[in-house]
Amino acid sequence: MKTWFVYIIRCTDGSLYTGSTNHVIRRWHQHRQGNGAKYLQAQKPRAVVFVEQHPNRSEACKREHEIKQYSKEEKESLVTGTY
Repeated sequence: MKTWFVYIIRCTDGSLYTGSTNHVIRRWHQHRQGNGAKYLQAQKPRAVVFVEQHPNRSEACKREHEIKQYSKEEKESLVTGTY
């Protein structure tokens, strides 16, 4: 089994994008090149600000969905480690 990750990217406008992947560095480069998520084609990615490891794709997708339901304030707390 491959390890999967949930990540949060801060965009140049300050917004936060949440995604999941089995290779964070490759996915970051894809986002930076404008490939992948349509949201990040419009809102340019600035930095990966949060990464969380999961044992499989299913668990990562569940957690990604959970985080996407958070408010911006809750996501900011997650990023800073105060959630």
